[in-house]
Amino acid sequence: MIKNLLVIGLGGFTGSVLRYLVYVMLDRHFGNWPWATFAVNITGSFLLGVFMGHYLMQEQGNHFLRLLFAVGFCGSFTTFSTFAFENWQLYEQRMWLTSVIYISASVVLGFVSVYAGILLGRNL
Repeated sequence: MIKNLLVIGLGGFTGSVLRYLVYVMLDRHFGNWPWATFAVNITGSFLLGVFMGHYLMQEQGNHFLRLLFAVGFCGSFTTFSTFAFENWQLYEQRMWLTSVIYISASVVLGFVSVYAGILLGRNL
């Protein structure tokens, strides 16, 4: 159990630090559209799809790699709570169309990214 927690923690640390770096790079260049959250959620969906597509094709997948990458890294790199909060902010600013586009694009592209990642991962 302790080993599992340490592996998840290592992945979580790495994912959250990388997410912060994406925010620093993207937020200084863009205005009202929440590009950083959008980018990490779509990229994280694709990466999780690649990993799980490959992992699920293995007869004996490495449990620690799944914990490190799928639970730890992708779990901390992507962020639903920030996505929800940013949409609330858009709503408060009466930017309803932007919020609807952001929600729709995030859900559709997130699904497409997972699917594309699974297809790629199955062929690795």
